[in-house]
Amino acid sequence: MSGITSDRLRAAYLTARDALLAERVPAGHWVGELSTSALSTATAVMALHLVNPFEHRDLIDRGTRWLADHQNPDGGWGDTVKSLSNISTTMLCRAALALTGAEKEYPAVVEKVEDYITSCAGKTPERRAAAIRRRYGKDHTFSVPILMTCALAKLIPWHEVPRLPFELACLPQSWYRFAKMPVVSYALPALIAIGQCVHAHRRSANPVRNVVRWLAKRLSLKVLRRIQPTSGGYLEATPLTSFVTMALASIRRRRSAAEQRVIDEGVRFLVRSVRSDGSWPIDTNLATWVTTLSVNALAAAGDLDSLDTKEAILAWLLGQQYRERHPYTGADPGGWAWTDLPGGVPDCDDTPGAILALYHFGYAYHPLYSVRWVVRLQNANGGWPTFCRGWGTLPFDRSGSDLTAHALRSLSVWAKRFENDQKGWAGKPEDKYRFLLAVKSLTWKQYYGLIARGLGYLAREQRPDGSWLPLWFGNQHAPDDINPVYGTSRVLAAYRDLELTSKQECKRGVDYLLAVQNDDGGWGGAKGCPSSVEETALAVEVLLDLAPGEEAGRGLVWLMEAVESGRFRDPSPIGFYFAKLWYFEKLYPLIFTVAALGRTARKDNGHKEA
Repeated sequence: MSGITSDRLRAAYLTARDALLAERVPAGHWVGELSTSALSTATAVMALHLVNPFEHRDLIDRGTRWLADHQNPDGGWGDTVKSLSNISTTMLCRAALALTGAEKEYPAVVEKVEDYITSCAGKTPERRAAAIRRRYGKDHTFSVPILMTCALAKLIPWHEVPRLPFELACLPQSWYRFAKMPVVSYALPALIAIGQCVHAHRRSANPVRNVVRWLAKRLSLKVLRRIQPTSGGYLEATPLTSFVTMALASIRRRRSAAEQRVIDEGVRFLVRSVRSDGSWPIDTNLATWVTTLSVNALAAAGDLDSLDTKEAILAWLLGQQYRERHPYTGADPGGWAWTDLPGGVPDCDDTPGAILALYHFGYAYHPLYSVRWVVRLQNANGGWPTFCRGWGTLPFDRSGSDLTAHALRSLSVWAKRFENDQKGWAGKPEDKYRFLLAVKSLTWKQYYGLIARGLGYLAREQRPDGSWLPLWFGNQHAPDDINPVYGTSRVLAAYRDLELTSKQECKRGVDYLLAVQNDDGGWGGAKGCPSSVEETALAVEVLLDLAPGEEAGRGLVWLMEAVESGRFRDPSPIGFYFAKLWYFEKLYPLIFTVAALGRTARKDNGHKEA
């Protein structure tokens, strides 16, 4: 490959690896750093204002000042400081300026934002509310909280805010997926708090419904308090916690002890989460997720020996597994969440990631229930969802191609462990029973059935151009904010790991990646999108195994140049937190670069030895 020498490749890899290793915290694992968010900052200052504008004056003023200082040139705001303006975040920032009285201090900011909103949504409150609803369609997870906030700021009338049936939260948890919730599974706190807020400001014309909601008020608040984590932050997320806090604080009534505690704990979380510049991040951290990604990247490079904190990471990772049924989603024991903080929820991206990391560490047996947890989450369509099986009516509850590929890769590790056991036990004698209990919760017949159904789902989800779409990642420069390069790269990694590279679906996926490579040698989220470190590294990692030709070589050169120039440290906003809420993570470009360059350097070294 032109421009690539073993020494240059090795030097670039070591630079990226050392940068990643330097990001560990003193305990030995990774925590990362999520992007600051205009949306989070706007919702946080409004929540604090509605609770007590005098006690929290300093935080409110610093937050609104940050918003004024970070307005985009077009007058709007995006979710991150690198994001394009969008109507949702811009309306929330406009509401924050109105509700807190800050619009008097920043008249030029208000003038610019009004021009932006008028240009993309119209001048009347009704047209602006319609623009919010149009962005999210039938999914009320994010549209109703935004509209509620705008109504509290008197930017739109209350009749523009759809009601939420908070009484459904009183049903047994196992019934939720049958209740046709208008919000996704992880938005139960919003359903309860915002549903009660809208009901208080806009009663139904149906007297029976009003009676039902009056009866459900206290019981649903008890559910809200029961699922609130000890940190006070629902999902460790500033926006969700802020929406819940402001919704309850805006209702002028005598509060129950449960309701007041939810507000107090939400405020405590917000006060502790603020950053030194007066802004708030989208979430506290992705510690478990970035740690397993980092371990698996170093494993791809064959360089786990560079981890001098291996034992500490292993102990920490085992400590993050949920050993009891989760109170929020009702998830079975055995899974992992994205964070080590109490607001996390076990999911089917972090759990496969943890299983793979433990396998690469040479852990003697699968932690009890981990494989079973993944198996039981498979949907009837053969794919895997994020949190809950059977919730398929709204976008972020459905099966996802990237999630399914990750689950299949973790199950392939189970198969390797099982085969090793069949050849003879090599671990400690006292560990053998636990190992057998874990792996034999799945038979070979079940395993092949799960794999076949998962592959069938992926075959059906492949688009005519050969690509797959991910669920939790996007690209703001691509049509409809999609990111087929991320999705396709992740699915192809599963075909590679399952040794199914001869399948037509795999070949078509490879052809897609080769077809959308940019002229500069890198990849963006889709054809014509600006090249990024994350997307280029993901594409290079799989192509150098599946199509090691000139195109992959050009991508590798692009990536090495990014390391040599220092650009590999520049993260892009490719992550969706929930409901099209963008974020970027400081460690993503480092991790993906280590995986791509390390895997290539390992192959290069292997060829030399051969």
